[in-house]
Amino acid sequence: MKHRHLILSLSATALLAAATSASAALPKYVFFFLGDGMSNTQIQATEAYLTTINGGEATVAEDLMRPENRLNMTKMPVAGMQTTYDAYALMTDSASSATAFASGLKTKSGVINMDPETQSVCYKSIAELAHESGRKVGVISSVSLNHATPATYYASVTNRGLMNNIATQLAESGYEFFGGGGLVAPEGPARSGDTDNNIWNLLSANGYTVLNDRSSILSLKTQPMDKVVAINPTLDRSSAMPYAIDRPEGNLSLKEMVEVAIANLEDRPKKRWDKERGSARKGFFLMVEGGKIDWAGHANDAVANIGDILDFDAAVGVAIEFASRHPNETLIVVTGDHETGGMTVGHATTAYTAYYDRLLGQKNSYEHFQANQWAEHKAANSESICAGDGWQASNNLEQDTVMLGLIADVFGLDWADLNTYQKEKLEDAYDKSMCGADDNSTDENKLLYGGYEPVIVTITHLLNERASIGWTSYSHTGVPVPLYAQGWAAERLAGFYDNTDIAKRLAKIMRLPEMPVTKTCP
Repeated sequence: MKHRHLILSLSATALLAAATSASAALPKYVFFFLGDGMSNTQIQATEAYLTTINGGEATVAEDLMRPENRLNMTKMPVAGMQTTYDAYALMTDSASSATAFASGLKTKSGVINMDPETQSVCYKSIAELAHESGRKVGVISSVSLNHATPATYYASVTNRGLMNNIATQLAESGYEFFGGGGLVAPEGPARSGDTDNNIWNLLSANGYTVLNDRSSILSLKTQPMDKVVAINPTLDRSSAMPYAIDRPEGNLSLKEMVEVAIANLEDRPKKRWDKERGSARKGFFLMVEGGKIDWAGHANDAVANIGDILDFDAAVGVAIEFASRHPNETLIVVTGDHETGGMTVGHATTAYTAYYDRLLGQKNSYEHFQANQWAEHKAANSESICAGDGWQASNNLEQDTVMLGLIADVFGLDWADLNTYQKEKLEDAYDKSMCGADDNSTDENKLLYGGYEPVIVTITHLLNERASIGWTSYSHTGVPVPLYAQGWAAERLAGFYDNTDIAKRLAKIMRLPEMPVTKTCP
């Protein structure tokens, strides 16, 4: 009798284990976090900055390794590394790189989810496949929702600049949640060859509710909607969210937007049975992009870059907290699409030490300073400073005590602390910005300033160099990029691989069709 009870007990245990295994046969909730322009350097610099603001020393290993000075992403148990080159370039753009890990396909810069040769064959993204499998889908970005990276999860176009066309495909995607930035060219073509649709009308016709105030968006936590586009109330150029360092009152952070998205994508107790699909909901796939990490990298503004990485990583923390409540059903992946700016931890002028405390005085991004303090100062002073020919032989910046005060107040950079060479660089840049000319050749200015406001990019260069951060480019670079993961089958993302392998491995983990998968072009 005892043996019979033991056999029955073992059988019940085996059945329970089998049932548990079957229910956990694939992750129900998948988060894919993308730090645009984020690689190892940006991550290390951010942790050094975090160590400093937490009262530690960025030169002391014990301080750098403290848990509170580490990012959520780097504390994940699984790490990988991916190559970022596209079909024809070692340095990719965001359209081709995002196509790689959204659709498992190499294409060329500027192209979204189409073949690199003829741009006549279209491919489905992992988000589209997830949606077809019964999962809800959300797309969040700190830049416009029809920018290159988010577009790869729902659109196929020959050129990323066809933004009305991309937004049209957004409105027709059927995805349950979009949030973050706004839309570029929502009422007409962005360029020749683009469509000419009113996207707001299309969204409404397709059952979407558009919200753009903080209280209404946050109300979605307790009153979720089936299909919603949540746009932050204050946007800057290109319909993007302002940098985290400049965040205006009333705007949501990426962390808050992810919290709202989860509330709308998670199964609702009263609607667990989806009559339309004839089965229980199968969870969700949520893509979250920190898009302005990349923009700050292009502009060589380390503090703006770091601020948006911290904002991005706080959003990763929301997913980790969610996973603690669904430990056997959640997969979280965090990576970047490429590195931007050629950022380095270290500089020729600081050798083997670092001074991250020198970054703590910056209050605004380069973009905010240019649009506000600098614009006002230039409008008030350029006519008097640049009159006649005498200004070319003068130390205009050194004599401009108001501008020196602005530089000290906004960036924490004191003129008296600069050496002679640094002062000369800043004087030249000031003349170029204020009066349109300096002592440099055209080629020198292109190298020094790229396409940015000379005086402002020189301020950030000097500030960053004094902290021990360097920059080599105003564009993307070709270095491999790290990937971090935790949760269900996360170990399958360990190792060194190509960026196209991310989509392919996720598709296998989620039991989706083998990628790449073609589709009829829109």
